[in-house]
Amino acid sequence: MEFKVNSKVLEKLLSKIIPAVPSRTPMPILENFLFEIKDGSLVVSATDLEISLKASMNVAAESNIKMVVPARLLYDVVRNLDETQIHFENSPNLKLKLKTDFGTYNIGYSSHDDFPAIPSVSRDKEIVISGNDLKRAIDQTSFAMSKEDMRPAMTGTLFEFSTDGLRFVTTDGHRLVKYVFKNIIAEKNEQYIIPERAISVLSKLLSESDVKIYLSKTHISFQMGELEFITRLIGEKYPAYGSVIPLENENILKIKTLELLSSVKRMLLFSSSNSKQVKFTLKKDNLEVSAEDIDRGSNAVENILCDYKGESMEIGFNTAYVNDVLSHVYNEEVIFKLHSPTKACIVEPSKIKDTEELLLLLMPVRLNN
Repeated sequence: MEFKVNSKVLEKLLSKIIPAVPSRTPMPILENFLFEIKDGSLVVSATDLEISLKASMNVAAESNIKMVVPARLLYDVVRNLDETQIHFENSPNLKLKLKTDFGTYNIGYSSHDDFPAIPSVSRDKEIVISGNDLKRAIDQTSFAMSKEDMRPAMTGTLFEFSTDGLRFVTTDGHRLVKYVFKNIIAEKNEQYIIPERAISVLSKLLSESDVKIYLSKTHISFQMGELEFITRLIGEKYPAYGSVIPLENENILKIKTLELLSSVKRMLLFSSSNSKQVKFTLKKDNLEVSAEDIDRGSNAVENILCDYKGESMEIGFNTAYVNDVLSHVYNEEVIFKLHSPTKACIVEPSKIKDTEELLLLLMPVRLNN
């Protein structure tokens, strides 16, 4: 087996595959790339048994071969080369020889027999979405995934295909985000829960190019040109999130997003490390934002002009959660819909595209008296 490839082209391919290689694993075979040359195409795969990545490129090779190659060693060698042609050649003593104009590098390889099979997802049903739209949906929702393993479904992002669009939902029980992309309509509701790590890796792989999505009961595949990303699904039922979204929040606060976000960031400095609490005091056309740390004897109060229609109210929130929510409302103005100091608050951008819907929900906290 012999072939030549540009070092920077190969580096770009390997950089997309390396995220699936585990840094620590009780299965040493997973620390390798699976190299396969078949009919003039080089296919490189990697998996940690939860996520898998596979990419291909055309090469001029006269024979087919399959081998496993130490992933990080090969990747580090290739990315530390200046741009050059690399001549690959395998030898009978299980050495993969990389030759350039300036050097020769021998890397031991082994049989592919013990390398786990990369999951295959049926192509029967195909959904196409632009990379930008998918990344936007992930970026606006992923922050609210739960970190608690007690409820596995909430540690992932829900992809819910429905008659009103593709819904992306995350919640940790204290906050909830629902983003709807209305351009993808399904005939019936179907739910798929994607693990947090898979969401993190996928977000970094996305570009402007269209993404083809394929689904099975256990896995989901994202095809991005010559790159395929496959992840297992969380096999749990997602909580009935619709039941916690209040229907009657008649007190309406409209305020400049950046002004409130800046104020909340300052309140983070004064919030108690125990309660992490910020208080909103709402009156006509004025929002008072305050925080206090009794242990350190510090407090802060700010007033912000706003448009508020409703009853005067004092309501407390977790300061960090408010900061997270406001940081993901990519809009000049934000609307808070409130009912009472003990009921969930709805947060929405004042304007949004006709093809989208974004709803964020915050649970209040009991105020320290």
